[in-house]
Amino acid sequence: MEFIDDIAKYQTSHACEEGLVLTIGFFDGVHAGHRFLLDQLKAFADEEHLKAAVFTFWPHPRITLDEHYKPDLLNTIGEKRELLGSAPIDYCIFTQFTMDLADLCAYDFMKKVLKEQLNVKHLVIGYDHRFGRNREEGFEDYVRYGQELGIKVSQADPYTDGNYTISSTFIRKLLSVGEIHMANHYLGYPYSITGTVMEGQQLGRTIGFPTANLKLEIPNKCLPKIGVYAVMAEVSGKRYKAMMYIGTRPTTEVIDLTIEVHLFDFTGDLYGQRMTVYVEDRLRNQHQFDGLESLKKQLHKDALMARNLLKRF
Repeated sequence: MEFIDDIAKYQTSHACEEGLVLTIGFFDGVHAGHRFLLDQLKAFADEEHLKAAVFTFWPHPRITLDEHYKPDLLNTIGEKRELLGSAPIDYCIFTQFTMDLADLCAYDFMKKVLKEQLNVKHLVIGYDHRFGRNREEGFEDYVRYGQELGIKVSQADPYTDGNYTISSTFIRKLLSVGEIHMANHYLGYPYSITGTVMEGQQLGRTIGFPTANLKLEIPNKCLPKIGVYAVMAEVSGKRYKAMMYIGTRPTTEVIDLTIEVHLFDFTGDLYGQRMTVYVEDRLRNQHQFDGLESLKKQLHKDALMARNLLKRF
């Protein structure tokens, strides 16, 4: 896998190649549906003796088109790069999604970028994907343009499991209702949340459960349903069994959403450190308790349950 962050440099360094089989998308989550598409892409490339490539971008296109739009993202750009890096493809072409790119109609994008800059011979379109200005055109238009430009255009099959079509939207819905096992299954990896440990109210210390309060690495990271989770927490390259709370603090009348992580069997100072939390199991919903003593008793139960669920690690 080679990452291409500058199309102009690609033109110079790969000019002698016979061409690409390429697909386009944002690839948020790089989940089972995406991997199914990439397997199809690779099969086409092998059959046609060409290189397989992904064309993707950052930030999310709708952010460029509407600065007030804040999509819930499954991955940071770093996470997406790492996940795509293990895919069975030759090139991952990253480009910034700009208004100039957004203003290109589908034909101009295919001609100026895919054909002239990247020498694409075969374009593989995701089953529900549209591109070009305002997403005005569809698959039949792409086929017609491809015939004129000498680009074969194919539509990939969707990845389905029973009644489910696996997509980024589907996985966000699973997270929103706390279905972490299903979300992890279709992601193919434990869903993770990364942030910097910030100083909080330190209430947890007073009841024997000190917590690391996370400030998210990206503010619009998609979060699982409010509640308590069994997690693995990674700090400075070391992993700890832990439990995480996402929610407000109704018992102490704090209404701001917080992410708090209690590491088992840990002593030390975490302030200012970067932490990644891998969400493994859901324990319970958020509750309002009649006092700190009731909260403390519940936290002991949560910790016991979390330790049992994390025995496999």
